Amino acid sequence: MDNEIYLKFLNIWNNAMVFGAIALVIASVLTLIYHRIRLSSFKDLKRKYDYLTENDIKMQMAAIWLFAGAVLLMLNTTYKKTMEVHYVWFMVRFFITFCISTLIVYISYLLYKYSYPSTLDKKLKHLRFKPRVSSAGNPMRLLSEEEEDVHLDEGMQAEEDVFSVDYDVWVDETTGEVKIEKYAGRLEASKCNTCGFYTMKLKHEDILTPASEVSEGEMVQKYECGYCGAKRTKQVKIHKLEKGQEFKLPTEMHFKGEKAIETITVEVYLNDGSSKTYEFQNIEQTKNFLEQYKEELESENELYKG
Repeated sequence: MDNEIYLKFLNIWNNAMVFGAIALVIASVLTLIYHRIRLSSFKDLKRKYDYLTENDIKMQMAAIWLFAGAVLLMLNTTYKKTMEVHYVWFMVRFFITFCISTLIVYISYLLYKYSYPSTLDKKLKHLRFKPRVSSAGNPMRLLSEEEEDVHLDEGMQAEEDVFSVDYDVWVDETTGEVKIEKYAGRLEASKCNTCGFYTMKLKHEDILTPASEVSEGEMVQKYECGYCGAKRTKQVKIHKLEKGQEFKLPTEMHFKGEKAIETITVEVYLNDGSSKTYEFQNIEQTKNFLEQYKEELESENELYKG
């Protein structure tokens, strides 16, 4: 009798797995279709850029999760005769198929973390620097860093100075129409509650309780706005971390044919094996960025000294 109940359960299980797998495959495909339709619905290139930045990896990973779930369900309908022998084989099959589905998700996660970002970056650069058209239908020109400052107020320029925000200024030289687009900068900065610009940066850290191998530490972080000068403090926990590789700024930077330079590329390799690439239009920008980057790393290294 128990065996008959088990066989009936297997029959119901197999049917449910098949229908469930079909539903998940359809859901996976619809997720990608929705993503493409949503992207194409934006006519403005900046809105396309923002949507891709925020949702491209999320939507594709969601589709992969659904597909992995479908694989899990379909694999749980295999080896029907073996499953009928004893319920233990049912548990073994479920465990193995779960591992296979988890492996699919994990490999996809690694690809999207280390490989796909370079592909996404190319898509974003294409959208960011694709020529704009003014409301009058004329082609617009992207101004250089030196030219754009006349169109940015002091707060915007302060955000660019700390590399928290990057502004692109497009101009229709026929009608004089100006379009300013805001992009995430190369370094992080918080929004100042006083002036509203993203110029609030960490200036100093005081360790109250050093972290140890068995307990967390505590410190006070002191922030200052690079535009209005507002200050604030924040008390945070210090987690035990392994000391990372220190960044050392070259004492001098020299480039051959400096006047002919169009762009300078800086590639930073992180401890997790990934890398980040930053591009600049001139040497001065590069030097300022490296100084800011060095300050951030020195602040992080202070945590390890506790």
